[in-house]
Amino acid sequence: MLLYDNGSPKADFSDEELKKALVAGLEKLGRREKVLAVPPDFTRFHSKAGVLTCGAYEYYGPALKDILPALGTHFPMTDEEIDVMYPGLPHDLFRVHDWRKDVVTLGEVPASFVKEVSEGAVDYPWPAQVNRLLSEGGHDLILSIGQVVPHEVVGMASFNKNIFVGTGGAEGINKSHFLGAAYGMERMMGRADTPVRKVLNYASREFASHLPIVHALTVVGRGEDGQLKTRGLFVGDDEECFRKASELSLQVNFEMLEEPLEKVVVWLDPQEYKSTWLGNKSVYRTRMALADGGELIVVAPGLREFGEDPEIDRLIRKYGYRGTPDTLKAVKENEDLRQNLSAAAHLIHGSSEGRFSVTYCPGQLSQAEIEGVNFRYADLKDMSERYQQEGLKDGFNRIDGVGEVFYISNPAVGLWAAKERFEG
Repeated sequence: MLLYDNGSPKADFSDEELKKALVAGLEKLGRREKVLAVPPDFTRFHSKAGVLTCGAYEYYGPALKDILPALGTHFPMTDEEIDVMYPGLPHDLFRVHDWRKDVVTLGEVPASFVKEVSEGAVDYPWPAQVNRLLSEGGHDLILSIGQVVPHEVVGMASFNKNIFVGTGGAEGINKSHFLGAAYGMERMMGRADTPVRKVLNYASREFASHLPIVHALTVVGRGEDGQLKTRGLFVGDDEECFRKASELSLQVNFEMLEEPLEKVVVWLDPQEYKSTWLGNKSVYRTRMALADGGELIVVAPGLREFGEDPEIDRLIRKYGYRGTPDTLKAVKENEDLRQNLSAAAHLIHGSSEGRFSVTYCPGQLSQAEIEGVNFRYADLKDMSERYQQEGLKDGFNRIDGVGEVFYISNPAVGLWAAKERFEG
């Protein structure tokens, strides 16, 4: 059931308008006594989930008992991040999701179904896992908050991914990531109906229909002035809410290019991007736009590690971004990678498969570390001076001494593809 449905490519919700829109939807639910909010963490700072969570707190007051950021495999939020993203919210409301320990399994999607929807790419059952607070907390509303945008693992982000991956367990996260990688990232990005989404939808229908989950989904895009604009809000408890948000997101977040790009420069905000686990959105979201033999330059002043989990960081350093064949061979031959299939999926996603070069300009990783995972290295200071020039805008730019480059100030808010490479 849709509780609120409003958005367009030209809409521009202010923060206060966004809060009022959320309340307009929530009022249709009636009174609630014990509410759990499940918003994203700081890695989705631009989602406006912070604004919505603050709006929910203002509306429900003491009935909002718990806030569980959907960390997935990410680091817990720091007090500083909470204050920036969720200003004014009491810290004692926040709970930390432990993806390796603090989960329960609601049911299991059969291997036959997973094999069918993946067209034989994988053949294993998938456990529908969530943080036990969702199933055992006794809440009469679970408010799942997120942003719908093209995504490398599931096709379009948020909706029930926020539940089953954001608050999921090791096995569920690992297998969902590997399912998407084995099926083919470029076959899924920018699509709402993918094998991973079909598995998540199956789990929602069969194992989680008893949970009082309502989704609040934003669509955020960049305006002509270069600033991020909130283009839509969709509140509801079923797939229609997600479908409408996805349709708008494709209009707002997807840029189709006439010709492949020879040189792309991506800037990673140091507050948001501290690992290649997140920073490789620069690879994921541009790979269908880059020409064969093209160059991707990633200016990453905050980069300090590869994985947001110590074990995943170790695996990335050990195996590197060496392409699908080498990664699948490593999975077959090495138990540590078989036990961390999300890491294996990430290694596939982050490789250009030798088709274009990826040059990282990190703030806190050495040349040996970057080259050790099979990326090229360039000095941050030199590349910042060359590419972070005053007046640089998203899209095509001509830089003296460099030539034409395509600049992206935040890869998380879009998807770029050349017509010849997009399998529409």
